[in-house]
Amino acid sequence: MSPVSTSLETAEVSFGRDALRGYGAWPRTTRPLPGLVLIPDVRGLGEHYRDVARRFAVEGFFTLAVDLYSREGAPDLPDMAAVFRWMRALPDRRVLADLGAAVEHLAGRPEVRADAIGITGFCMGGQYALMAACTVPRLAACVSWYGMLRYAETDDVKPASPLDLAPGLRCPYLGLFGADDAIIPVADVETLRSTLTRTGKTFELQVYPGAGHAFFNDTRPDAYRPEAAADAWQRALVFLRHHLR
Repeated sequence: MSPVSTSLETAEVSFGRDALRGYGAWPRTTRPLPGLVLIPDVRGLGEHYRDVARRFAVEGFFTLAVDLYSREGAPDLPDMAAVFRWMRALPDRRVLADLGAAVEHLAGRPEVRADAIGITGFCMGGQYALMAACTVPRLAACVSWYGMLRYAETDDVKPASPLDLAPGLRCPYLGLFGADDAIIPVADVETLRSTLTRTGKTFELQVYPGAGHAFFNDTRPDAYRPEAAADAWQRALVFLRHHLR
């Protein structure tokens, strides 16, 4: 991973009508930068994702890591059952509206090129990154890291799964997955591939053998896979630079 540069600016950010919160990181420069909305995993905007935001900033992106829990605070998730209950109850329309507000905040900043804004996310954040790429205006690229793809059922809280929305993808998409992910079957990734191919979308999918869920998270020795993480990082940078150039 790239070391954090001392020439970065960082700030706690408030945006949108509901005074949503986030963490901004960007390199000091006089030229407008490509923007990047970063969505953390289900546990929220902790230090790991602030660090990832700084890594993207070192690479030349004005990065806004969003706090999806600005209203209620980060949830208490003692086990995986609690994780799945929380995700199931989180209203998709609210989350996607908040991500739209984050995109518009970046577009309105003088440091950011309004025509070059991407989105990226991890785990639950990767799921919402893909969903935003299908529904939120202005996005020019999406990189999703092991984002879940299928809902067991839909309702008013979860009206459409990522796979349901995929035919409406609005921007180039890179999906990064682990072949051994117990949460995301490879069959779901292949369904996504077939859908995006059939509908003529611009996309890339990479599935890493020997990697499971959260393979990029270097604060989790149980999940972190250095080789897959390093390759995925480079792919993400190349993809974003190409589509946000």
